[in-house]
Amino acid sequence: GDAVSAAGVPVYDISYRDVFWRKRTYEDRCDRLAIRALLPTAGGRLLDLGAGFGRLLDEYGRYERITLVDASPVMLAAARERAAGDPRIETVLATASNLPFPDASFDVVVAVRLLVHLADPSPVFREVRRVLRPGGRFIVEFPNRRHLLAVARYAAGRQRWSPTGQGPYEYREGHFAHQPRQIRSQLRAFGLDTDAVRAVSLFRVPWVKKHVPLRILLAIEGLLQAPLGPLYPGPSVYFRATRIDGVDVSLSDHDLDGGPSLPPRRRRLLGIPPAHAGRRTGPLSIR
Repeated sequence: GDAVSAAGVPVYDISYRDVFWRKRTYEDRCDRLAIRALLPTAGGRLLDLGAGFGRLLDEYGRYERITLVDASPVMLAAARERAAGDPRIETVLATASNLPFPDASFDVVVAVRLLVHLADPSPVFREVRRVLRPGGRFIVEFPNRRHLLAVARYAAGRQRWSPTGQGPYEYREGHFAHQPRQIRSQLRAFGLDTDAVRAVSLFRVPWVKKHVPLRILLAIEGLLQAPLGPLYPGPSVYFRATRIDGVDVSLSDHDLDGGPSLPPRRRRLLGIPPAHAGRRTGPLSIR
């Protein structure tokens, strides 16, 4: 299981691998469909942020060097076990908002099941932009606040929080669902231009997963992820973004916290409330 430390960092034990993911074959396969569609098939250096136990390692087989970053020593130990001594793979204990790598170090950055733990991903996006080479790709996944099932539940009075509300929603302690348009704007503010979208885990409904064969679900999922992507109907969204030049990304930590020096247009791009609102954009808890 997982909990949240006093510093806001998720704390995992090995049941995340042995229990959580063992029960989620459909979701795992859907993630892989999206990764295979969005990830360049081969390249130089790849960075997996929030890599956990290295679940997606076998999708990176044609990369020359693979770096797995996680804030959990337990997960990294499991990732090293999974890497089985492959000399191309290194593990690094670090947080995604403070990476120990030089500028322009990586050709591709992947972040799956990371933004779920972040109320404000802006500091991570800033670091991703820094460590990506110009023209490098960033593949990022996040829980979708406005997915179709949430809309239906809200309309039926079975859910008290609005799927169309602004900003992230903390649906469980330390777990946040995000608005796709806000994530896209935040990426753009840091010079990361989204060029592909996929709607993922479209059939994440217990009854459907129980009664429809997995191969059929995956066949349909594979056909629908890309065309339905811009509509955001699924509980999970994948963006692929490219690092572009010519964008001023020189924000201080004070600015990222919503300091008054941040211009109004920049605030809107980053999803930060107006200065006069008297709120900060640190970890949100919209219960």
